[in-house]
Amino acid sequence: MSYTARPNYKRSLEHNFDCCIASREPYRYRSKSANPPVGNKILYTAPVSAAKTRYVPPFSIQTQQRNTKVVDAPLAKGPSSGSASARGKTDQKTIRLSVTKVKLGSGHDLSKPHRSSSFRMYFDRGDLPIKMEYLCGGDKIGWTVDIDKLDYSLYLPLFFDGLCETEHPYKTYARQGVSDLLLAGGDKIAPVIPQLILPLKNALSTKNLEVMCTTLKIIQQLVLSSDQVGPALVPFYRQLLPMFNAYKVKNLNCGDEIDYAQKNNMNLGDLIDETLQVLELHGGEDAFINIKYMVPTYESCYLN
Repeated sequence: MSYTARPNYKRSLEHNFDCCIASREPYRYRSKSANPPVGNKILYTAPVSAAKTRYVPPFSIQTQQRNTKVVDAPLAKGPSSGSASARGKTDQKTIRLSVTKVKLGSGHDLSKPHRSSSFRMYFDRGDLPIKMEYLCGGDKIGWTVDIDKLDYSLYLPLFFDGLCETEHPYKTYARQGVSDLLLAGGDKIAPVIPQLILPLKNALSTKNLEVMCTTLKIIQQLVLSSDQVGPALVPFYRQLLPMFNAYKVKNLNCGDEIDYAQKNNMNLGDLIDETLQVLELHGGEDAFINIKYMVPTYESCYLN
């Protein structure tokens, strides 16, 4: 039996691969038979697909991918035209026009929307019996109706609701109106105490230093206006005194310097101590135990 040499397939494959790389032609079909296919026709080629451009929304993670195009933002009207710098200037101009001016007051919190008080609504409608008198010593409000003839159940809570105002002339009218009503109220104030708790709580919750200090002074004047007011406020300590406990330790520590603003009595910690002492002195027998329950760090003024 004669011996027939088998062809070296590995060597032939390497030769074909080298030839394809050298000629940079796609891989051609190699028939295992001795008779290759007729012609120079390519029977198999690798599929090549052209990458299409995808439109993606702006400010998304897809904008960092390849073959993507950012869609125009809603500010742009119509198809984008011109250079990128021109489009940027147009967008900046549009955004700048949409910015509104915000007035910043002392201690004003922008995270909270401004609550329109009932006092401002009545004042804008002209339903309050007051007017401004410009005197040499300063502005002062004048009453168009005698204070003794006013209905305290209506006007006293209304003026107390204006204590949270920080803009002129609302705050001026509200604070001076409350002071005048308390001076001339007498026995008319005690029956209206339950209606004054919510306006006082709202004013203390503004966290505005000027509003809180003014409200504390008003509370002292309210307690001293009549002997019946102090005991009438004791059941409402749970609504008023939580803010006292939160800001009782907020005192101004200026070291060896001189506090020239002390004459205005705007130190919140000292005002809270003075107000608590006034509440204890004029609140009756149950005043101290109720104050101690809400403000544990308070010490009785009788023992000191």
